[in-house]
Parts: sequence; structure tokens; C-alpha cells
Amino acid sequence: MAYDPGAIDATLSAAVGDEPALIAELRHAFVDSATRTVDSLTMAEDVDQWRIATSRLKGLAASFGAIRLMAMAAETAKAPVGDAEMLKKLRRAISRL
Repeated sequence: MAYDPGAIDATLSAAVGDEPALIAELRHAFVDSATRTVDSLTMAEDVDQWRIATSRLKGLAASFGAIRLMAMAAETAKAPVGDAEMLKKLRRAISRL
């Protein structure tokens, strides 16, 4: 699944206007939060923890207009706990932010 980095920029610009420094700071906060959420997926021990973390990632992605990452989180929720391939895909998508 491809990632559209313009969606986040458009969402942030709509929220804060033409403030490049603020946009960069918010983008960094988003990437940091998304990375920590994937880390929590890696440590999930059961289905409940897995689904809570995927829900958190989905909500975070929705807040920033990252529709494709949101879809990936929804797909991950259906995957088995600890699915290495899904975790790899999520990390790759986040690294492209």
C-alpha cells in the first residue's frame, strides 16, 4: 500500500496555516507517536492489546489525515497478534513520513 505524504501536510496546513516550523514540529510528533504505537504492537501479548494498539494507530492516523496508514492499521487489527509482516509494513510506511 503506497503512502501519500501530501495528505498530512494538507491536513496540518489546514489546521495551522502557513507555518512551516509548526507543521514540521507537528509532523515530528505524529511520527514519534505512530512509532511508539507500533512499538506497543510489537509488545502486545494478546488479541485485546493488539486491537487496542491498532485502534490507537488508526485514530492517530485519522487525526492527521493519513488515510492509507489508517487503512493499514485497520488491516493489522485483523491480522494475528505479532504478525511480523504487518509490523514491517507499518514501520516502512511510518519511515516514509
